[in-house]
Amino acid sequence: MSNGFETLAIHAGQEPDPLTGAVVPPIYATSTYKQDGVGGLRSGYEYSRSANPTRTALESALAAVEGGARGLAFASGLAAEDTLLRTVCKPQDHVIIPNDAYGGTYRLFAKVHERWELHYDPVPLHDLDAVAAAMTQKTKVVWVETPTNPLLGIADIAALAQLAHDNGALLVVDNTFASPYLQQPLALGADVVVHSTTKYVGGHSDVVGGALIAADAGIGEELTYHQNAMGAVAGPFDAWLTLRGLKTLGVRMDRHCDNAERVVDLLLAHPRVTDVLYPGLPEHPGHEIAAKQMRRFGGMVSFRVAGGEAEAVAVCDRAKLFTLGESLGGVESLVEHPGRMTHASVAGSPLEVPSDLVRLSVGIETVDDLLADLTQALR
Repeated sequence: MSNGFETLAIHAGQEPDPLTGAVVPPIYATSTYKQDGVGGLRSGYEYSRSANPTRTALESALAAVEGGARGLAFASGLAAEDTLLRTVCKPQDHVIIPNDAYGGTYRLFAKVHERWELHYDPVPLHDLDAVAAAMTQKTKVVWVETPTNPLLGIADIAALAQLAHDNGALLVVDNTFASPYLQQPLALGADVVVHSTTKYVGGHSDVVGGALIAADAGIGEELTYHQNAMGAVAGPFDAWLTLRGLKTLGVRMDRHCDNAERVVDLLLAHPRVTDVLYPGLPEHPGHEIAAKQMRRFGGMVSFRVAGGEAEAVAVCDRAKLFTLGESLGGVESLVEHPGRMTHASVAGSPLEVPSDLVRLSVGIETVDDLLADLTQALR
């Protein structure tokens, strides 16, 4: 019997506790486990870096909602990315990344893995010819974000998967902005999905975490080996919080999308807004592809303002209900200036973002209150 998304999010990997019948998986706050004789592992557990039952529950649920063979939970999204790259790449290999990649991902390539001689090229992933031209015999990974952060660009996952596989490379999709509820990259041909579970999966701005979900059990086993060997695992309490967030992901994403669509309507009509970036808009260059591969268009909205950088910063400062802060995907609405905040690390690089750009993470508050706050912030 196949189950729907919300059913999997609530039940996959989360059977009632056999000892007590508790319907929520316990927090197994233990570092080690009694063995039944030397090498006799009870249910396969020996040490909580290698595996922990609370983390196993989260990893099973993540694999289920993404339709993957193996899910792995990490201490952060960047820990997941680093583990993935060091598993599937070696020095002198090459990776294609988005030309508007998340700043932390760019920093990982430019400042950390470059010293390890892992080479990369930023490429506009919406241009398949440009991606094909950037491929070399050493290209091991095509790294996709869709939608991208913060410009909300869209890439065609199925087409890029075909292109990557034709050239002997893996397709990795950072699915953080869409969440597993809105987009299923593995079903479209991706090999590995990456998440910062800090964002929509956790959903309450109270836990930092990351995840990898592999389509293939073989890659899953390689990633599992490296997860244990490198050790940046999710702790049991963090795993428990993330699992709690996952249960309500579907209903939260519906409200995020509802509210974001109303915010977009307000911004489109506002005389001080010069451009609105949202893949749900028919005029968005990636709209048709987004409509094909996403359930809805998400809770992230970016816009540009008349008056340049000074006015963009002022809008952020004047907002009250929209909290000025980094991160995204929580129940509360956030506003930020990417050029000075989340994307300061790409200043002066090919990935630099416009200085008049404001990014919103639209929360699930009463939408009229959000619209009123934006109206006064744009005054």
